[in-house]
Amino acid sequence: MSSLQKVMIHKSGSYEQLRVEAFSKQELMPSDVRVSVHAVGVNYADCVVRMGLYEPAKKYMGWPITPGFEVAGVVTEVGDEVSSFAPGDRVIAVTRFGGYTSELVVSEHQVFVLPDNLSMEEGASIMTVFLTAYYAIANLAACHKGQRVLIHSAAGGVGSALVQLARNLGCFTVGVVGASHKVDYPLELGADHVIDKSKEDLWGKARTLSPDGYHAIFDANGVSTLQQSKEHLASPGRLVIYGFHSMLPKDRGRPNWLKLAWDYLRTPRFSPLELTGSNHAVMGFNLAYLFEEIEMMQESVSYLLQEFAEERLAAPQITTYPLQQVAEAHKALESAQTIGKLILVP
Repeated sequence: MSSLQKVMIHKSGSYEQLRVEAFSKQELMPSDVRVSVHAVGVNYADCVVRMGLYEPAKKYMGWPITPGFEVAGVVTEVGDEVSSFAPGDRVIAVTRFGGYTSELVVSEHQVFVLPDNLSMEEGASIMTVFLTAYYAIANLAACHKGQRVLIHSAAGGVGSALVQLARNLGCFTVGVVGASHKVDYPLELGADHVIDKSKEDLWGKARTLSPDGYHAIFDANGVSTLQQSKEHLASPGRLVIYGFHSMLPKDRGRPNWLKLAWDYLRTPRFSPLELTGSNHAVMGFNLAYLFEEIEMMQESVSYLLQEFAEERLAAPQITTYPLQQVAEAHKALESAQTIGKLILVP
C-alpha cells in the first residue's frame, strides 16, 4: 500500500466528505517539481469547496477534488528542464487545488524558496492570505500613506495580513473583530484601533474613529456588512470584496439553502450612477481566477517573500492539526472563533 496520502472529497457535503486516501506517485513532466509536503495551509475557500459552492472548483476540477492552495516542504525530485531547484531545497508551492496531500507535483513557476527565517508551518500559512491581501490593498485599493482603512475580520488570515500591509504603507488602520479574545492580535500587528463588534456598536465606533469615512474598506462578510461598508466610505473611497462568509454556516458544515437564497436576495446592488456621484468604487475578486496571471503572481510573491526575509512582515498566528484531523480543522475555521491561520501536517 502507498505511504502517500491526500484528502479527497467525492461529493459536496459536510465534514464526513473529507476522506484521507492513499494514492500513487505521479509521473514527473520535464518542467515539474516534486515536493515532500511538511505543512499545508487551510483556507476558508477549502470549506466552500467542500460545500460545493466554490465556482472555481466547479470550473477547473469537478468531483472528486482534493482541496488546498498552498504547501511548504522539501524538493525530492525535479524534471529535466528545471533549473531553479534541486532535491533538498526548502520551498513553498502554490497550487489551484490539490494541496491537502503528503506529496505535491507542480510546475517550476509555482515553487518558491522558503525564507530561512520561516518554519515549514509558517511557510504554508502565508501564500494565499498574503497574496489575497496584497492584491486587494495594492492592486485594487491602491492604498498609500495617510489614508484611512477599515478591515473586517482583522484577526483572521487575510485580515491580519491586511493589517500588516496597511501598517507598512503608513495607513490609519481600524480592524474589526467578532469576539473579545481576538482584539489583541490585530493591535499587536499594528492596527491603530480594533472594534469588537460583539460588545461595541460597529458602525457608530467606526464613524467616531473616522468621521469623514474610510478611503478603503475590506469586506469578506457579505450581506451582513456590505451596505454599511459602502455607506462608510470616504470620497474617494474603495470597497474591496473577497468573500461572503456571513452567508455560510458556522456549525453544521453544509449550506442552509433557504438562508442562502434570502441572503442572496438581500445582497446590495450598487448603481453605477450613484457610484459616480459619490466617487466610490466597489471591487471584487477571487484569487483562484488570477492563477494564469503568472507574471503578476511572480512579482507579488517575490515582493512578499523579501518582506518576510527582512522581517517587515510576520507569518500569522498558527494552529496545527494532523492531516487525519482535517474535519476538525474545517469545523474550527467555520466556527469563526479562530485567530490567524490553521495548518495541516501530513
